[in-house]
Amino acid sequence: MAENDILLGVNIDHVATLRQARYREAGRSCGLVVEPDPIAWALCAERAGADGITMHLREDRRHMQDEDARRLRACIATRLNLEMACTDAMTAIALDLRPDYACLVPENRTEVTTEGGLDVAGQMQRVGQVVDALNSAGVVTSLFIDPEEGQIRAAAELGSPLIELHTGSFSNAWHVPVARAAELVKLERAVELALSLGLTVNAGHGINYFNVADIRAIEGLHELNIGHSIVSRALFTGVDEAVRRMKTLIRGLP
Repeated sequence: MAENDILLGVNIDHVATLRQARYREAGRSCGLVVEPDPIAWALCAERAGADGITMHLREDRRHMQDEDARRLRACIATRLNLEMACTDAMTAIALDLRPDYACLVPENRTEVTTEGGLDVAGQMQRVGQVVDALNSAGVVTSLFIDPEEGQIRAAAELGSPLIELHTGSFSNAWHVPVARAAELVKLERAVELALSLGLTVNAGHGINYFNVADIRAIEGLHELNIGHSIVSRALFTGVDEAVRRMKTLIRGLP
């Protein structure tokens, strides 16, 4: 990877969302008439150039299922990034699954997708226990946090090697130039602080084919995790084109 290349992690949750809309009660996660298969979709994304696959195994199993996680771990050739709540049950699953990365995120049962970052500073002991358990098992831990100084310093204090900055506020403000500029400055300053503390910095949430140009221009980002926009485009153009186009934009190419 060249010095300025940013990796692309493709989130496949919403492929499973489509499956669950029809086959939630099927008793199986693939095969026969159960479709689409998120693991087959993930393999297509890998072949198109995805550098890693991200999935969120939610406590209520609203989209990805336990069997999906096991099959994904066994099948993909790149890296598995497991998004998970900071609970004993999910920690046990992660320790058994052994993903390459585990990203600790907040969960709200009423949200459609993750909204807002994890309050690391407000629950240091609990988050620290999960970080220690995963790191000790060789699972590289990341914390999904808002671009706030207190949260970044708390993540560094807990010994999490990575953070993923929540870009939702920037994405929501993208169509309002003044607000977009302010949110972009927050992200730039957050990345600068995190790097000074020795953290590797990823980013994700709401990144799409239009606003990715602003995000990729931030110096020091390691990886972007993008799901909904790629899945949406793939409905029209296919997985291969959707992933390849995003990779092209992340590289700053026309």
